[in-house]
Amino acid sequence: MEFQQANILQNLPKQFFADLVAKVNSQIAAGVDVINLGQGNPDQPTPQFIIDAMNKAIINPENHKYSSFRGASELKEAIANFYQREYGVKLDPEQEVCILGGSKIGLVELPLAILNPGDTLLLPNPGYPDYLSSIALANLKLELLPLLKSNNFLPDYTQLDEQVIQDAKLLYLNYPNNPTGAIATADFYQKTVTFAKENKIGVVQDFAYGAIGFAEQPPRSFLQTPGAKDVGLEFNTLSKSYNMAGWRIGFAVGNADMIEALNLIQDHLFVSVFPAIQQAATEALNSNQKTVKELVNLYKVRRDAFYRAARKIGWEPYIGGGSFYAWMPVPKGYTSQQFADTLLAKAGVAVAPGTGFGSGGEGFVRVGLLIDEPRYTEACERIARLNLF
Repeated sequence: MEFQQANILQNLPKQFFADLVAKVNSQIAAGVDVINLGQGNPDQPTPQFIIDAMNKAIINPENHKYSSFRGASELKEAIANFYQREYGVKLDPEQEVCILGGSKIGLVELPLAILNPGDTLLLPNPGYPDYLSSIALANLKLELLPLLKSNNFLPDYTQLDEQVIQDAKLLYLNYPNNPTGAIATADFYQKTVTFAKENKIGVVQDFAYGAIGFAEQPPRSFLQTPGAKDVGLEFNTLSKSYNMAGWRIGFAVGNADMIEALNLIQDHLFVSVFPAIQQAATEALNSNQKTVKELVNLYKVRRDAFYRAARKIGWEPYIGGGSFYAWMPVPKGYTSQQFADTLLAKAGVAVAPGTGFGSGGEGFVRVGLLIDEPRYTEACERIARLNLF
């Protein structure tokens, strides 16, 4: 007896990262020494103090029972304290915090919880590909927000069609931005709150790279903006800040109605996160953040090393202010995909084509700052031999 997949699954977008990994693995299997600059997987270990907290928690038999449906109160308190300490944002731990098994879960399931079939979702272009999953799952209408280099990869709401604005119910943002590394300003966030209130559009800010900024002042939280909690929420994760990507722990904070909707849908899908992981996450958020600062410094050293190597061969980067990516232009005569394929086939260097993040990524490739020198210099030397710049 055979079972066909439901129509809703057949309409899901193609998994871009799976294709990229398959191409890289094919070259490696053929014996190529691939320098992989296309990945977005943190390469550093989880800090030892978090592992120690996990080890202590995992042997406690109380943690072997079902989790509380809506997460541990101590973790929600830690999240509220973290936002007060780091951003000056006051949160009600029970009404304005939702525990997630990684922020991706919340980003995909929120539209199912607050939108109806046929509603319009505004997504950034280029943007994180997994945002698209909710379009198929919730049967939504998609409209794209162009992110242009001329506007520092921030959307310009004045350029949106009036009918699109009238139809839109929810807007996604992501700063520091994946894939461009762009940073949002206080002025932009204030314009966003005003735009959202005037047009009754909810706002979702993906703050996955919130800790990773290279300016003197750290990246701003959307919730620092007056009125932000009236219109939306912010997703955060411990994956990047604490190298806990495989632990699958994140959270949403902000608008109480949105948080309740997230909690309700999760009541039916999950029984929260393994308590020991929640206790380790609590330890991470309550810490002095020394390991986070050290990690950001490492990414800055890598970014600067890559920029120096790229500039030596005439490859000038877009200077983003955050995330662990470099957004690099494609030479004349190539599409993003053609350039990425050429680098992999002829130089053994893997990069992510910008079009993997949407049509707005054409003309760029994304480079991950997730390996150490001297591999950045070697990668650029290999590329230089192709005489593309």
